[in-house]
Amino acid sequence: MVERVRGLLRMAEDPSVTDAESQAFTAKAAELMTRHAIAEAEARAERGEEPDAISRMDYTVPGVGGHGKARVRALADIAAAYGCQSAVRGNTSENTDRTIILVGTVDALDALRMLMPSISMQMEASAKFMSSSHVTDIRELRNYTRSELETERKRYYRSFVRAYGQAVAERIREFRARLQESAAPEGVSGSAEGAPSRGAELILRDDVHRVNEEFQKQFPQLRKHRPERTHSAAGARAGYRRGRQAQLGLDTPLSSGGTSALAESD
Repeated sequence: MVERVRGLLRMAEDPSVTDAESQAFTAKAAELMTRHAIAEAEARAERGEEPDAISRMDYTVPGVGGHGKARVRALADIAAAYGCQSAVRGNTSENTDRTIILVGTVDALDALRMLMPSISMQMEASAKFMSSSHVTDIRELRNYTRSELETERKRYYRSFVRAYGQAVAERIREFRARLQESAAPEGVSGSAEGAPSRGAELILRDDVHRVNEEFQKQFPQLRKHRPERTHSAAGARAGYRRGRQAQLGLDTPLSSGGTSALAESD
């Protein structure tokens, strides 16, 4: 399964493929890993084994272009959709790298370790294209100075990235909810010894509780995340639309899901 996922992501990152093809490859990779994680969790429960271990992963987020804080917000939302909690170190306004500290199950962190670079690549490519198009469009409306156009481009880019991450996270939660509902139909028993099988919904709910407990142990005191002040309504609309359209294999009706516990760590 891992080799299949890596192969799909290599194809998604190939510059010769179209945007739609890249999204489709990433979609299949996300679906494979999500189905595999739920199947493994149920199998461990039926065998009477301990649940998936809770671990930690540090992930570097570039600050290129001054958009590091927006990238952190987008990736933290996506990580939260996989049941992870997030803290961030170095989240200043400088063009420096940040570190997202993710706490989650080993399966969830493995999935994010492979998926986040590909999702980031698609997100950045879309943001770059759409912000350039936006600047071109508004330049034709009236005589903006170069400084005004650059400011608008940055506002649009950051709002696009934040909304893109929010939309992708929504779709991941929807897909996971659908798998939870279909993985273990009500009334079905599991193990050979006659003990009832723990459904995917119960397993993942327990995972979230264990992740929250471990996160609180590791980060008992965190400063609240300071949101960015810059906002572009046009950029947010475009980012959300592109995030919902990104073919991640998550085409289910909207449902509620987890939220990110993004905060700042010293």
